[in-house]
Amino acid sequence: MPSRLLPLLLLCFAAPALAGESVSRELEQGLAKSLQAVGENHLDVALNEVDSLLKINPNFKLAQLVKGDLLLARAKPISGFGDAPNAPRDRIQDLREEAEARLQRVQQQQPIAVPKYLWQLSPRQRYAVVVDTGKSTLYLFENVNGEPRYVSDFYISVGKKGADKVSEGDQKTPLGVYFVNGRLTKDKLTDFYGPVAYPLSYPNEWDKREGRDGHGIWLHGTPSDTFSRPPRASNGCVVLANNDLNEIGSHLQIGITPVIIASKIDWSNEADRADRASLLKEIEQWRNDWASRDTEAYLAHYAHDFSAGNMNLAAFAQQKRLVNSGKTWIKVRLSDVSIFPYPSQPDLVVVNFEQDYDSNNLSNHMNKRQYWMKRNGRWQIVYEGAA
Repeated sequence: MPSRLLPLLLLCFAAPALAGESVSRELEQGLAKSLQAVGENHLDVALNEVDSLLKINPNFKLAQLVKGDLLLARAKPISGFGDAPNAPRDRIQDLREEAEARLQRVQQQQPIAVPKYLWQLSPRQRYAVVVDTGKSTLYLFENVNGEPRYVSDFYISVGKKGADKVSEGDQKTPLGVYFVNGRLTKDKLTDFYGPVAYPLSYPNEWDKREGRDGHGIWLHGTPSDTFSRPPRASNGCVVLANNDLNEIGSHLQIGITPVIIASKIDWSNEADRADRASLLKEIEQWRNDWASRDTEAYLAHYAHDFSAGNMNLAAFAQQKRLVNSGKTWIKVRLSDVSIFPYPSQPDLVVVNFEQDYDSNNLSNHMNKRQYWMKRNGRWQIVYEGAA
């Protein structure tokens, strides 16, 4: 047993079971018990525990490795994790990293706060997903009367090269605010991706503005003969055990559910609540200035580096002045507003809403997305377009 795993065992074994446990969490608790028994030299107890894990899922390779070590220990003393002769070192190292990640997850407590990235959920968004790549964990939150409430969490694998994707083929998982874009079923997938896959909206508008490219970032499962993969094993996707993926899949809404990916989750605090209040006030002022036909006050809400597709601030302002000059009255109504601070960019927030626009010569309805950034204490719009 590697010495770096031993300190985790006492912490993990003492950790309470969490409400809303997933299959991954159940297996992790069993793994901790088995390794605890190994540390106490109760090898028969450890073997019974690991046999129980393999009954739950025979393809749990980490449990298979522990069982192999325990059987080997009957013949000779073992000096480390994965001590079988001629075992491939790279595979053993992958499983060691999975063991550490899973034991650290057992140690984690149920969140008592809300991630700072969930400032406001739309009434239509029944659930939100937040991924912590550093802790190999995906959190599921339910929208309960407008407040995010923790439901469960799941072990995940991310990119081979870690997080913060920049370019096609860099084998990194992107960091940002994304949405579930679709659902691919078995008839459109190879076995490698599991029973179902959910494409995400990478690259989003901010990624494109920052010159980030690539495609095909999905939430997906594992091959039918594999329970889970090492913490860093994908080409950039977020990978879950198939039963965990099926569990969260029942809660995902195409085009609606946010999936926010961070390298380390920050939790909401009083400063976040103050920032949220000031942003909501600024959004309402933007709406009011537009409806009042005060075009210059309306345009002051847009940053100097604002863009909307290929249109910069100067072109946008010229168009708005021309359009508004023909209006005798304007009404603007916003509904289903959601607000998500961006995890990898300080003071950047993604705002989505339904917009109903009426005037003396035009009426329309659209789903709109804006990116607001706070600079020198003031929120301004740096991007605007259809959602």
